[in-house]
Amino acid sequence: MQRRELLKSFASVGAFGAAAMSLGAASNAAAKASDDMLRGPFLDLTTGKGNKLAYARMQGDLEFGVQRHGWFRGYVTAVRPNAKIEDLFGFEGFGVARLEQRPDGSIARLLREVGVYTDLRSGEVLEEWRNPFLNETVRVVPVANDPFNFVIEEYFPEPPTYGGLNQEKPPRIPFVLPWRQRGDWLDMEIHIHLLYPNALQPDKWPRESAGPMARVSEFFAHHLPAADMQNPDLTSLNYHGVWNRVTPWLPWMLMGQQPGHCQYFCFMGKGDDLERVHSRAVLDYIEKNYPTYFDAPTEWVDPSLSSIERYALEQQPAPVND
Repeated sequence: MQRRELLKSFASVGAFGAAAMSLGAASNAAAKASDDMLRGPFLDLTTGKGNKLAYARMQGDLEFGVQRHGWFRGYVTAVRPNAKIEDLFGFEGFGVARLEQRPDGSIARLLREVGVYTDLRSGEVLEEWRNPFLNETVRVVPVANDPFNFVIEEYFPEPPTYGGLNQEKPPRIPFVLPWRQRGDWLDMEIHIHLLYPNALQPDKWPRESAGPMARVSEFFAHHLPAADMQNPDLTSLNYHGVWNRVTPWLPWMLMGQQPGHCQYFCFMGKGDDLERVHSRAVLDYIEKNYPTYFDAPTEWVDPSLSSIERYALEQQPAPVND
């Protein structure tokens, strides 16, 4: 089914179908939002069906095959007991995705993402970093996840398996996201909290592992024009927002099981020219070292692993200091 037929068939099944079918000629992205843009006139964001289509447009483009970039840029901090939080280094990069319609009506997001760590003063990409807590220079390992796919459907997805390490199987519930209208804008947050066996176990990775279990939380806040959401002519939705992540010490920091953890604070968005977000030095570095990450995958490949699982597969344990 082509994206135009998908949009129209979706609109026609809901309580606001008739209004949605007549919206296309009159609405545009600049239209002023009404007092209630959560229930229509095009998408009902109180239903799983409405959120499936809304989130797919945010993640990619329903003009199937067209790829879209999303970006992030911010910094990473150290959180230690009885110590002030300290800024460590910058972190920035992007993901590129394309959507694929599946026979069962779900939508596959095919994505690869890359992120590099940068010097807080110069903005240059770090390949080595002086760890002030160890007084030791360590080798920096960028994030390069290829692929990082998932399926968008009318129910919340099961938690990521992280290569089979996370076995949690909660009951399935309708994919209704916590949307709020703020005048002409829509706001939506997603929080993910996970605790699962660490791919980097201390017996094999004494310097890289923060412990037998990995506790990871991610926080996404999205902001976009309400009129864009209710415009059936838009196959892709741009947004801006913030992304935070709480994670164990990064394995390449070689902090072992010292108390504390890292926290990421980043702006994020979609629809911006990457050259307006990232410096030329960062883009040149990625183009030289990770050239395929400017293009989205064209077919589904398993497994999709996080950076910790990839580290366990691609790196070797650091020697233990005497």
